[in-house]
Amino acid sequence: MIDADRRDKVLARVRAEPVIMGILNVTPDSFSDGGKHTTLVAAETQAMQMLAEGAGILDIGGESTRPGAAPVSAAEELVRVLPIIRHLAARIDAPISIDTVKASVARAAVEAGAVIINDVTGMTGDPDMAATVAETGAAVVITYHRGQADEAVDVLSDMHAFFERAFEKAARTGIPKERVWLDPGVGFAKTQQQNLEVIAGLGTLSRYGCPVLVGLSRKSFIGHVTGRAVDDRLAGTLTAHLMALQRGARVLRVHDVAEHTDLLRLYQAIEGAGHEN
Repeated sequence: MIDADRRDKVLARVRAEPVIMGILNVTPDSFSDGGKHTTLVAAETQAMQMLAEGAGILDIGGESTRPGAAPVSAAEELVRVLPIIRHLAARIDAPISIDTVKASVARAAVEAGAVIINDVTGMTGDPDMAATVAETGAAVVITYHRGQADEAVDVLSDMHAFFERAFEKAARTGIPKERVWLDPGVGFAKTQQQNLEVIAGLGTLSRYGCPVLVGLSRKSFIGHVTGRAVDDRLAGTLTAHLMALQRGARVLRVHDVAEHTDLLRLYQAIEGAGHEN
């Protein structure tokens, strides 16, 4: 049974103010932090540090979504994520998100204490995912992921068509719109130019009335523009996330929580000062 109170609190908070989602990959091969948090002790230490630094949500993933990553069985993914989800859900008030493309993993994670399902395929990868979201009562992050990059596509029009189909599926399956967040899917099946275009056009998603999540942390488009290696992309990440905030993003999915907390505090202070004049 889902913790509806914890779910509803985070849904309300995200509509009221931007929130930082800390990334906790319990994988050996994620592109940025693979292998660092694979033990329960290491994962808990990292989780507690991110919460202390200002994260309002923890996103736990047991399978790398980087290009070329080896697939992981549901059984192995569950071994990786369930112990830390159960452990943290009993010890923290912050909501937990499960980053998975598998309906069986999502269902077990919600039973263990997660209240958000973050599916980077946008409920297109596993035919059981939409029903799982509906039946568990979880909030869901629907990511714009068209499967294969095509430089000829008008990416903003294609993104809107993707989300329209997702809303139709959600309605058919019984997923309330108020439990849906949208993610433009930067880094998934897009050219580097298209990655930039969906960030620039993020404001167009306001028409749907759903909170927008962006996860730009250390991604390849930043390296493409700046020439920086993965571990040297903090400045680019902060810049991209600031521009996403200016275009209406409500959740920032990040590795570097403390720095993004500073960014968010200053952004809110300046925005507040401007509204007072």
